[in-house]
Amino acid sequence: MLKPSDIARLQRDTIHRIVTAHRGTNPRLFGSTLRGDDTAQSDLDLLVDLLPGSGLLDLGAMQFELEAALGVPVDVLVAGDLPARFRDEVLGSARAL
Repeated sequence: MLKPSDIARLQRDTIHRIVTAHRGTNPRLFGSTLRGDDTAQSDLDLLVDLLPGSGLLDLGAMQFELEAALGVPVDVLVAGDLPARFRDEVLGSARAL
């Protein structure tokens, strides 16, 4: 079974298409998905920016469609929703998909 990091690499275009379709930009990997120490049971950690006027409904639809298309749990976050205690670490390590 593939790990989320493998799926992200193989399905890069699909991820970009879905993020864009739901008014998102700049998808970036973080956490175990970025480091490659994820397992087949891990979720895909994805950080995105939302276009002006978009909101939680867009983010929820994005997550739902990503999970359906990729077949793995997906954790989609925006920078402002990251807990302050590790926001700087995530923003500093996140890498464009």
